[in-house]
Amino acid sequence: MWIASGRARGPPLFRERIAWLQQAGADLVRRGLRGIEKESLRVDRNGRLSDRPHPPALGAALTHPYLTTDYSEALLEFVTPPRPTSWETLKFLCDLHGYVHRRLDGELLWPASMPCVLDPEREIPIAEYGPSNPGLVKTVYRRGLGYRYGRAMQAIAGVHLNYSPPVPFWAPYRERERSELPVGQFKSAVLMGLVRNYRRTAWLVTYLFGASPALCKSFRPEGHELLVELDHATWHAPYATSLRMSGLGYRNKSQARLDISANSLAEYVAGLAAAVTTPDPRYQAIGVEVDGEFRQLNANILQIENEYYTPIRPKPSKDSKSRVTIALRERGIEYVEVRTLDVSLADPVGVNQAELRLLEALLLTCLLMPSPPLDGEEQSEIEARDVLVASEGRRPGLLLPSGGRGRTVADLGGELLDSVAATAELLDANGEGYVAAVEAARAALAEPELTPSAALLAALRHEGASFAEYVLDVARSHREYFLALEPDPDAERTLEALAAESLERARALEAVEQLPFGEYLRRELGRA
Repeated sequence: MWIASGRARGPPLFRERIAWLQQAGADLVRRGLRGIEKESLRVDRNGRLSDRPHPPALGAALTHPYLTTDYSEALLEFVTPPRPTSWETLKFLCDLHGYVHRRLDGELLWPASMPCVLDPEREIPIAEYGPSNPGLVKTVYRRGLGYRYGRAMQAIAGVHLNYSPPVPFWAPYRERERSELPVGQFKSAVLMGLVRNYRRTAWLVTYLFGASPALCKSFRPEGHELLVELDHATWHAPYATSLRMSGLGYRNKSQARLDISANSLAEYVAGLAAAVTTPDPRYQAIGVEVDGEFRQLNANILQIENEYYTPIRPKPSKDSKSRVTIALRERGIEYVEVRTLDVSLADPVGVNQAELRLLEALLLTCLLMPSPPLDGEEQSEIEARDVLVASEGRRPGLLLPSGGRGRTVADLGGELLDSVAATAELLDANGEGYVAAVEAARAALAEPELTPSAALLAALRHEGASFAEYVLDVARSHREYFLALEPDPDAERTLEALAAESLERARALEAVEQLPFGEYLRRELGRA
């Protein structure tokens, strides 16, 4: 690990960079752009997965910029545009949720990461995006995920944070670092350093904000070695923080063989390009086009770049129409996508200010810290830490591998927070709550019962309710909360216009004469 011992607030180079920002002006790193992508299953009044299509009142999932679907037709995805403050981001997210709740016609949004009651007799419906070729690409991709990983896993929901430091930061920071790289290349190199350091520290986010230690038995009827029965309808892992981030969720064995290096942008792109162009015998056995139906986009290790499940991804500009690998190679990194947040049951929009502030301070710390290359030994330690914290992070006496020895969660996390605290102070010029977020994190390290995962298990025991019963009650309370809010008239008009425009754009796409889908697919995926 790159954290200094004691309360030294990090190694010398980090302290020098912090001192430079204090002198040059902390405004250089305040008001970075951030956006949220938050998923929620639509369920009926009884908490069962909705069998209704995507509500037309929400617009077209294919073309709406802020309201779409993820894997399932019932898995809504809320997307906020880049904003310079967490408050603006959450306000937009709240407006989206209110707009949706007023148009769900009695349905509810499932407010947990692990799924609702699933019917074993009925497959989870794949999202449909219409008959246009762009729409079919999205549908077939999801069909392929179902064949590869199983449909139940694709019903797990999460929260992703997209983040980039302010544009004015880069030129003076390049000068401070005496880099001769063009600004764009320098930015990409620094953001790859952030990616490496976030991989080193993502376990702390899972510990602090993991909120999925239990699940409905309908998700895993046969159980798992991690799981113990909590009641007749609920499995739980007694010390888990995030089953979503464990081997039961997105840390799946199917991608365990992937070795995509983050030691440079060139290595990352090369590894990702190889994964999306190299056939995999397991997926060749599934077939691509079988009896006139496309089962998956191709039989490669990854169908497309977005199939790569990892705690953080470097991303190109969203304006790029090229494939991710091409855009990264040609235009560099625009922002990073953090993928380790569970949906917060305690918050109607699934995430809160404290989480976003702590995460922003951590990301800036990862950027300012030295970031040496990752070797195989350190990568093995990272993966072991991630799995341990997700599956048993609150276990008393748990030791995490770090630098060849075992460290307690409290000790290792405390050292990391000593460094994050220095960054939080920079961001907290007007008492916005960054320092308070770090102090709350320290308290949760000292007392695991303060974590969301512990709080959920305590609530289930106190209420004597199953996971599905308890979460359904929360879903109903969230619906009442949003329906009681007075809509923002401007936001309502904007979202109504966007819904109508998205339907028109989807119809226009479908009206264009389509190439045969196989030919269209070859053209779209021909280069990586």
